Amino acid sequence: MSALYSSTQCPSSSSSQSPGYSSSCFYHGHQRMPISSVCTRRFGYRKLSLQFSRISCSNAVSIQEGAVATTVSPSDNETPFKKLKDELLSVTPPEEFTYVAGFDVKEDKSTVSITVVGASGDLAKKKIFPALFALYYEGCLPEHFTVFGYARSKMTDAELRNMVSRTLTCRIDKRSNSALSFGLGPVFALENCGEKMEQFLERCFYHSGQYDSQADFAELDKKLKEHEAGKVSNRLFYLSIPPNIFIDAVRCASLSSSSPNGWTRVIVEKPFGRDSESSAALTRALKQYLKEDQIFRIDHYLGKELVENLSVLRFSNLIFEPLWSRQYIRNVQLIFAEDFGTEGRGGYFDNYGIIRDIMQNHLLQILALFAMETPVSLDAEDIRNEKVKVLRSMRPLQLDDVAIGQYKSHARGGVTYPAYTDDKTVPKDSLTPTFAAAALFIDNARWDGVPFLMKAGKALHDRRAEIRVQFRHVPGNLYNRNFGTDLDQATNELVIRVQPDEAIYLKINNKVPGLGMRLDRSNLNLLYAARYSKEIPDAYERLLLDAIEGERRLFIRSDELDAAWSLFTPVLKELEEKKIVPEYYPYGCRGPVGAHYLAARYK
Repeated sequence: MSALYSSTQCPSSSSSQSPGYSSSCFYHGHQRMPISSVCTRRFGYRKLSLQFSRISCSNAVSIQEGAVATTVSPSDNETPFKKLKDELLSVTPPEEFTYVAGFDVKEDKSTVSITVVGASGDLAKKKIFPALFALYYEGCLPEHFTVFGYARSKMTDAELRNMVSRTLTCRIDKRSNSALSFGLGPVFALENCGEKMEQFLERCFYHSGQYDSQADFAELDKKLKEHEAGKVSNRLFYLSIPPNIFIDAVRCASLSSSSPNGWTRVIVEKPFGRDSESSAALTRALKQYLKEDQIFRIDHYLGKELVENLSVLRFSNLIFEPLWSRQYIRNVQLIFAEDFGTEGRGGYFDNYGIIRDIMQNHLLQILALFAMETPVSLDAEDIRNEKVKVLRSMRPLQLDDVAIGQYKSHARGGVTYPAYTDDKTVPKDSLTPTFAAAALFIDNARWDGVPFLMKAGKALHDRRAEIRVQFRHVPGNLYNRNFGTDLDQATNELVIRVQPDEAIYLKINNKVPGLGMRLDRSNLNLLYAARYSKEIPDAYERLLLDAIEGERRLFIRSDELDAAWSLFTPVLKELEEKKIVPEYYPYGCRGPVGAHYLAARYK
């Protein structure tokens, strides 16, 4: 018996740790097995390794640095690996084994300054600051980093910290606190949550300024330089502001507070325009001050665990790839449903509607990942190239293949739920759809004729985001008579539930135990909560970490954005020019009847 456990180290910001020692991430074979950190990132540190080859635990241990290897005995106390080595040796199985443990020496001279532009807004408070703290708590941020909040509101550093502290929580893996699933036991204790919060908040600062003032951004630049203390400065700006002031903020940040000797990157939140023309204008304006590789267009759905798992599910499991085509798949459904209305966001939402807000970005991005061909590699450009090919192969969307709706007031259980137009920020005669369904087609060899059915809506009967893959009927099925006239009951279906209660399950036909021949539809389930003890990181954590590292795989490229808008812009213009009235549906139902008719045409 042999096993492989390898750890990679990430720089820790905690001063309480001994020099040169930081938390670990262990691998069992090719599967990541976190001990007290999920961090496997690199920040340019020199790497050493502690290696146990296929030898008994009483033999020597080799410490390797590049091509130079130094042999030490397990009793050697003069090595920075002593703690790790002792913990590994204390749980060594008696059989022969292989252990590989990595170690990073902290000799990086750079720093990362993260500026949240629009720091007083809801997105910053609810998502961005908590995500940054989660990365810090997991040991995934570089050793030298600073977080700055920038907004028009007058606020002190202490007031910012107080505001941020109310939204921070510690994600603790309860099972790993006592034992690890692969039997190594507790190698590293979880850090005290309160202490980590205090350490993080000490690195948070605030600067008040106008978004269109170069002078205010120049003052920010002075403060950033004070904290960078002569190190190579890398700067990340997160634009958590309305799209109409993107360009002003980018211009001022680029001209007055770009990094003088490191990289400068800007994360831009959706919406990226309202149509092809406005999106292209926004891209042109951004590129006056930034290069394409400095622009990180964020769609947080691409950072969700089940969306990122799509390519793994398909390309690393032999059973799925041969079935992933028109020969076996009857239709693909991409569903986004919320069980609440606009709730105070009516003013923003009315300017965009459900198609622009959800379908043109979230659902279309998932579709492109689902349908793309095998990329040459996992490199960002190779993946994005394949996504663009899918989008450019899509048939222009016709109005006949679209159904829209708007929720109306409805009383249920003694409670009256408001209509969309009851929102005080929404015009009473608004025709903005809060629900949309569409049938899209990809005109290529793999997907010709397969309908991709999108559905997105607010104030529906439940909250979920999922992909449903319905397979074709079994030709000449011997058991058709057991299903009666409902042949759809005999159809296999693969469901990938993105949220909530993340899961992957396959619906199969199965014989009910007994003497008779009665068939039943059963699920083969992978429920993430039951299978994995670790809490799933928020999408913003993954995307922020990728932006810091310069990993662009989950961000949207400009030609990808152009292709997406070219698909939806004509039908959006037709809906608005013809002033098509949406079908009204009661708050809390399954959506307008027209959407069911549309789905029935193609299922």
